[in-house]
Amino acid sequence: MQTRNPWGGSFDIAPEDGKVQAAPGKQLELNEMQQSWVLRPQKKEKYVDLGCVVCKQKAARLALCIVVIAFFVISLVIIIVKVIPKGKPYVPPPDRYAVALHKALLFFDAQKSGRLPKNHKVSWRGNSGLKDGSTLTDVEGGLVGGYYDAGDNIKFHFPMAFSMTLLSWSAIEYSQKFKNLGEYDHVRDLIKWGTDYLLLTFNSSATNIDKIYSQVGIAKNASTTPDDHFCWMRPEDMDYERPVLQTTSGPDLAGEMAAALAAASIVFRDDAAYSTRLIKAGAALFRFARSNRKRHRYSAAHPEIAMFYNSTGYYDEYIWAGTWMFYASGDASYLSLATNPGIPKNADAFISIPDLGVFSWDNKLPGADLLLTRLRIFVDPGYPCEDSLRSYHDANNFNLCSYFPQSKVFNFTPGGMIQLNHGRPQNLQYVVNAAFLASLYADYLDSLPTPWFYCGPDYYTTATLRSFAAAQVDYVLGKNPRNMSYVVGYGPNYPRQVHHRGASIPTTAQDYGCTGGYKWFHASTPDPNVIAGAMVGGPDRFDDYNDLRANHSYTEPAMAGNAGLVAALVSLTATVGSPVDMSTIFFPASPPPHPPLKP
Repeated sequence: MQTRNPWGGSFDIAPEDGKVQAAPGKQLELNEMQQSWVLRPQKKEKYVDLGCVVCKQKAARLALCIVVIAFFVISLVIIIVKVIPKGKPYVPPPDRYAVALHKALLFFDAQKSGRLPKNHKVSWRGNSGLKDGSTLTDVEGGLVGGYYDAGDNIKFHFPMAFSMTLLSWSAIEYSQKFKNLGEYDHVRDLIKWGTDYLLLTFNSSATNIDKIYSQVGIAKNASTTPDDHFCWMRPEDMDYERPVLQTTSGPDLAGEMAAALAAASIVFRDDAAYSTRLIKAGAALFRFARSNRKRHRYSAAHPEIAMFYNSTGYYDEYIWAGTWMFYASGDASYLSLATNPGIPKNADAFISIPDLGVFSWDNKLPGADLLLTRLRIFVDPGYPCEDSLRSYHDANNFNLCSYFPQSKVFNFTPGGMIQLNHGRPQNLQYVVNAAFLASLYADYLDSLPTPWFYCGPDYYTTATLRSFAAAQVDYVLGKNPRNMSYVVGYGPNYPRQVHHRGASIPTTAQDYGCTGGYKWFHASTPDPNVIAGAMVGGPDRFDDYNDLRANHSYTEPAMAGNAGLVAALVSLTATVGSPVDMSTIFFPASPPPHPPLKP
C-alpha cells in the first residue's frame, strides 16, 4: 500500500508488521512526530503524569485504592481508640512489700480516736475518747481525735507528731507509688487525721503561743487508781478520768509538731487553704520552740511522760523542723538556722557517734542529715550553706555506712537483724527506720545518677544500700530463724497475742469494766480482733520471740514503729513510675539570701 507523504515523496506501509519502507528512489527520514501522523494506531500502555512522577495508569489506580483503604482503616482505629473506654495502665502484680504495706496502713485506722467515719476500715473499732479535753476552756470541743499510741489508750503527742512527719515524708517522696497501689488517698487521710488533731493542741490561729497540750491520758504504774495502764479496757468503754498534760516550753515537742505540720503542708499543696494553715501554724510552733523563755525538754516536768517518751534534747528538732519549714515555706531563714554552725554543734551533729545515727522519735539527726543531703545533691545552693551542707552530707554517709556488717559498728543477731538499740527490747522500730533511710538514699543517688557513695576508705554501690534495707525488712516479714512475720496478718505465721486492749477484748455490747478485761489479757487464746498491719516490738538479740500478751516488750505495737514500717515498705515496693518525686519537695524553697541566724 502506497501513501502520500505530506512532506514530499511517498512510502509504503506494511500493515502486517507496521514496518515503514521508502518508495523507490526516495530516502525515508521521519522523526517521532512525523511517524505519529502516518503510522496507524498501535497498542500502547497508558500513563498518568503526576508532575514529578510518571507512572502507569493501572498502577496509579492501585495506589489510589491503597491510600483510600489505609485512610479508612486508620480512621477506624482512631475512632475505636477514642470511643472505647481507656483501661488502667498496667501495674505489675503486688510484691510482698506492697502486700505488707496495705496492711501496715490499716494499723493507723485501728488506732484512731474520736468519732470515726462511717466507712471506717476496721470493723471492730468504734467511737471513743469523745470527752477528751472536755473541761478545757480554751479548746472548743476539747481534744477529740488523734491516735492512741500503742496497746494502751494514751495519746502521746510527741511520737504522734513524729509519726505524721514520717508518713508525710514517705508520701512526698513516693507519691506515685502510693497512687499505683491505690493507697495515696488513704495515707493522706491518715496524715490529715493526725494534723487536724495536732492543730487542736495549741492556739493554731495565733502568731505567738504560750503553751502546748502534750498528752491526753496518763499511766501511774504504781497506782491502783483507774487510768490508762491500770485498766484493761477497750477505748470505746473508757469511763475513768483522762487528764490532759501541757508544757509552757518544750522546744522538742514544738519542733516536732512544726515538722509534722510543715511536711503535711507539702502533701496537701493541692489544697491551698489547708496547706497555708499548716505552714502558719508550724511557724507559730517554731517561734515558740525558739523563744527566749527558759528552755527545757517537754518531758522534764512530767514523770508520766518521761517513763515512756523521755526526750533527750531539742537541738536535733531545731535542725529537723527548720529543714521541713524551709521546704514547706521557702523562707530561707529556716535553712539559715539549720545550717548555722552553732546549731549542729549543740546537737553533736557532726561527731561520729554511732548511736546518733539511729533514727527514732527521739533522735531526728539522721533524718535531718538525709534531708539536707537531698538539698545539696539536687539543688546545691552554695554559699553560705555549703560548708554545713557538706558536713551534713558526710554525717549522712557515716550513718548509713555504720549499718553495714563490714563496718562492725553495730552487732547483728544470728538471724541477721541489726541491733541498733544494743540488744534492748523493741528493736524493730529502729530497724525499719534505718531501712527507709538506706533505701531512700539509694533512690536519691540513682536519680543523679551516681550509683555509688563513699564509706572511707571504700566506695559502695547503691545496691549495697538496697540490699541492707531489703534484708532488714525481709527479716521483719518472716525471713528469720523463727519464720515468723512480725507484722500481724501478714503471712501464715504472725503474732496472735498482741499487747493491745482493743484487739484482745471481744467486740460485744458487754462492758467488762476497768479490771474485767484482764480475763482476756491472761487468756491463752488468740486475739478475737486481728489488728492487721501492727508491727510488734519484735524479737530479742538471740532472735527469740515470746508471743504472750503480758510480755509487752515483744508483743506491743506503736505508732512510731509502724510509720517507719510504712516508709520502708513503700520505698522498696516495685511499681511502675519514678522511684522518687525529685521536685515537689523543693517548691517553693530557694537558697538563703542573707547570712545565717544566730543559734
